[in-house]
Amino acid sequence: MSSPTPVSRRATVYSLAAGSRDWGIAEEVPVEIGFNGTAWTVMMASPADIEDLAIGLALTEGAVASGRDIEAVEIRQWPEGFTADIRIPPELLRNDRIHRRALDGRTGCGLCGVEQLADLHAPPAALLPGPTIEAKAIRAALDALPDHQHLNRETRSVHAAAWCRLDGEISLVREDVGRHNALDKLAGARLRGGEPDDAGFVVMSSRCSFELVFKAARMRAALLAAQSAPTGLALDLASQLALPIAAAGPDGAIVFFSPEPADE
Repeated sequence: MSSPTPVSRRATVYSLAAGSRDWGIAEEVPVEIGFNGTAWTVMMASPADIEDLAIGLALTEGAVASGRDIEAVEIRQWPEGFTADIRIPPELLRNDRIHRRALDGRTGCGLCGVEQLADLHAPPAALLPGPTIEAKAIRAALDALPDHQHLNRETRSVHAAAWCRLDGEISLVREDVGRHNALDKLAGARLRGGEPDDAGFVVMSSRCSFELVFKAARMRAALLAAQSAPTGLALDLASQLALPIAAAGPDGAIVFFSPEPADE
């Protein structure tokens, strides 16, 4: 592979308040993800943590059952972008998930992985009851997240997904121009090579949309927290999956949604 692609570039910007200044501009590149030499999808993503993205997407989209099944991921850089080839025994591939999915790789696409509307009514299995996450833990994680958003601090244009311990301490963060890409990268970083057994919850810097609920449930998160409230579809899906949802509310409050409200 050639030298790493920068995740940002510098540009001169101007505002009436501050005049001209140097600014970071986030990069995005095409990333082709495939299995055993056959392409599956092309995503637009930040050019970092490509292996995490490939593994996380394969897991959260249900193409593979476990990180333990993946033998290797070959990352190659080309003039057009990156390729990530996941090596896995063919009998362990969930071909029904692969063939039914025509992933549209736009970074803002909320329907990535959905080929037909009927797929929206086939969510993963509901979660078993997990530990209760207290409001103070969610508040601590949300407050700490900006300090972990190194790329966003430079560019002000990328999302972050964080895995947090039950007390709200952030243990792992991934960033990307796409909010669901960031969560896939987080899933891949956690799940490659095995199934972690540490309980925790996910915090997102973005709004809470329905595809994030799918992915957080597949990660077996105890809760999904976001900077803004869920959409109606996200809330409906969270109720089906028994995944609690929380968001930052007015005056520093934490607002709880599905499946049951919680006291602060």
